[in-house]
Amino acid sequence: MATEQPDRPRKSLILNAFVEMCSGHQSPGLWTHPEDESYRFNDIDHWIELAQLLESAKFHGIFIADVLGGYDVYKGPRNLQPAVVSGAQWPVNEPLAVVPAMAAATKNIGFGVTVTTTYEQPYHLARRLSTVDHLTKGRIGWNVVTGYLDSAARNLIGKDQPQHDDRYAVAEEYIKVAYKLWESSWRDDAVVLDRERRVFTEPSRVREINHEGKYFNVPGPHLCQPSPQRTPVILQAGTSKAGKTFAAQHAEAIFVAGHSPSVVAKNIAEIRELAKTEYGRDPQKIKFLALLCPVIGKTEEEAREKFKYYRSLGSIDGALALFGGWTGIDLDVYGEDEELRNVPSNAIRSAVEAWSKATPEVPKWTKKTVGEHITVGGLGATPVGTPEQIADEMERWVREADVDGFNLAYAVKPGSFKDIIDQLLPVLRSRGLFHDDYAAPRGTYRENLYSQPGQSGPPQDHPASKYRWRAGVDKHEIPE
Repeated sequence: MATEQPDRPRKSLILNAFVEMCSGHQSPGLWTHPEDESYRFNDIDHWIELAQLLESAKFHGIFIADVLGGYDVYKGPRNLQPAVVSGAQWPVNEPLAVVPAMAAATKNIGFGVTVTTTYEQPYHLARRLSTVDHLTKGRIGWNVVTGYLDSAARNLIGKDQPQHDDRYAVAEEYIKVAYKLWESSWRDDAVVLDRERRVFTEPSRVREINHEGKYFNVPGPHLCQPSPQRTPVILQAGTSKAGKTFAAQHAEAIFVAGHSPSVVAKNIAEIRELAKTEYGRDPQKIKFLALLCPVIGKTEEEAREKFKYYRSLGSIDGALALFGGWTGIDLDVYGEDEELRNVPSNAIRSAVEAWSKATPEVPKWTKKTVGEHITVGGLGATPVGTPEQIADEMERWVREADVDGFNLAYAVKPGSFKDIIDQLLPVLRSRGLFHDDYAAPRGTYRENLYSQPGQSGPPQDHPASKYRWRAGVDKHEIPE
């Protein structure tokens, strides 16, 4: 476990709301709560109301997860029924489509959207993200993922997904193609709108990128003129060896999940060190956001009663369907009362060991207790208590794991977010742990993420920066 570093400066936390265009998201079955409105995910007003609520509280962003297939491992193979019945991230809509509506109703909050590199061409995605960066006035981020569901691959490429490290090799080339399109294809000052000369864009300031690689051949040029950020904020969530290498080079913010700080502290330290030593980046500019689903009450007893009620509404089958998709492990093969510490699977045993350290009061880990554990908050931490106790726990995560903020999941939507806004944020602000206003009002997502007005493009030590074709530069070589 990481130890407290007294000389570490006190951090003002980055807070994102963690959602998906589905019902329940990280808390399967809680759509049955009488006050839950997550079932309204098909209603554009639902998303506009959420964005306005979160912006009124000065949240940095809304982090929108996504999947391209169903969770069909549990009670499988290829059995969607547990997910379908319980509404465990099923049905699920396309996340990028709703962002312009939320942006039109707000001025400051950012939007991080999950899109995979495995199933679509970079030329197409670069255009879509540039378009939305224009429409949001620079408030878009891209959560770069490679996918993890074979059910998605079967529908998109007609077979199981490529091997894990092969997907990251594709992602590495993919993101460099995107950098070339966003940063190198158009000069900053290409669009002149010169009515007297009748010149919209100076043709000498637009060029092909002529990328020829192992996975992609993209001559270009990019279809869109430079957007406010050009490269969206690069977000990432993988902590495998390949994922850490990718993150250390490219990520500006990294999403981590674990039931205690000790689970993620080592990965955070390794990525920061790798970013510094291998890629020459300032490790403190990489922002780590931990998954947290706080259950808040005015008293500890009230919070525990609320949590108990949430648990009673959770779907065990839905939770185990999610677990099967996340891990590839079908827990249905084990007996109802079988102790999972003793099963042959190393993955299950290591997960149970981590949970038991974070939750020592659980006497026996069976598939039912695993399901119960996931029903409120998924695989992240679910602290239960008063606002002061939740704030203490958040400070512990900063102290022990060196996180910079949190992706806050909900048990009930929007009620969980209202509890955070009304009860938790005043405590965080009183401790100097959360800002009173955006650092760059009406600025870009990147400016507010870094609290650096003027930093609309990637920082100088980020790899995308070297691709930038700047105004007034006639000769700029496109990096490989």
